[in-house]
Amino acid sequence: MRLGDIATVITKGTTPTSLGLDFVPEGINFIKIESIADNGSFIPSKFGHIDSECNNALKRSQLKENDILFSIAGAIGRTAIVTKEILPANTNQALAIIRMPEGLFDYSYLLYVLQSPNLIKQFEKKKQGVAQLNISLKDISDFVVPNISMEEQKKIALNLSKVDELISCRKEQLSKLDELVKARFVEMFGTQKYPENTLLNLCNIIDYRGKTPEKVECGLPFITAKNVRMHQMNLEPHEYITKETYDKVMVRGFPKEGDVVFTTEAPLGNVCRIPHFDTEFYIGQRIVTMQTEKLEPIYLEYALSSDDFKAKYIEKSSGSTVTGIRVRLLEQLTIPVPPTELQKRFAVFVEQTEKTKAEIQKSLDELETLKKSLMQKYFG
Repeated sequence: MRLGDIATVITKGTTPTSLGLDFVPEGINFIKIESIADNGSFIPSKFGHIDSECNNALKRSQLKENDILFSIAGAIGRTAIVTKEILPANTNQALAIIRMPEGLFDYSYLLYVLQSPNLIKQFEKKKQGVAQLNISLKDISDFVVPNISMEEQKKIALNLSKVDELISCRKEQLSKLDELVKARFVEMFGTQKYPENTLLNLCNIIDYRGKTPEKVECGLPFITAKNVRMHQMNLEPHEYITKETYDKVMVRGFPKEGDVVFTTEAPLGNVCRIPHFDTEFYIGQRIVTMQTEKLEPIYLEYALSSDDFKAKYIEKSSGSTVTGIRVRLLEQLTIPVPPTELQKRFAVFVEQTEKTKAEIQKSLDELETLKKSLMQKYFG
């Protein structure tokens, strides 16, 4: 069925400032794309707020319970069902509002339909724009959704929601373990002052800046700052260079398993250790690696990700559009140097925690694969 033929309302909102109105510190919730998590839940801390006068001026986009929100600009395809807990609420032009008649569709089922591979293919064909991809309300109206019995809809939604609950549980477990490690670091090193030294004195810092090498379709992985997340490095490449190019450009040094990586720009301040790898890889600009025999690498990793060190590099950072820090300034920043035995105890704790995380991550990967399989089965 064509969505526009069955929905009672398909519309979108407006940014208050475009009407000469302002946001307020507290008031009626104003939902933006960033207010919606990947799993379809709302993030209240990322709500904006407007007053009653503004809400009345934006009457067309006042939300109702069970409205479906679908992002149509930027991060296209993010979806959520409006719950009574967030009402009264309004939204902007980046979110389409889809209001369905009662009794025709199970709302949870329809949410899964809008996240399905079939619908993704439909809106991929509709993408417009260069600076920011977007789709129109007419495109939303033209989406085709399966028309099956309410009983079958509820069954499908129940099966998928059970998998989603398990996925959320695994992600929460991983998050709590990350919090546990941070708390352990503060407990062991944050309550006592230790002598400090500069990174230049403690580490061999390799800066990989230079001319970007020529890419090829197949070869050695080209790893950039985008591959580095906090305490996690993804060695799956999107680009490659030749072995000959690698031998020429990697003159400053070679990354090794266990080296600590720090991103100096876009994004600034992501830290991780290089995991085990089976092939050589090229590290691009905006990344430095730190090799050390004076510190436990695990301690160094978490010291660089601490709030105290973040305050230091933020103070020395620069850039109006993209914030970054020059390597020569980074080298002069200091970190505490606690006794080696204390560092080793922390490293053992982290290694044990990472083993548990690996088991949970394996389960999470299997659940996400299962969900993709079910989505393909139900929606094609």
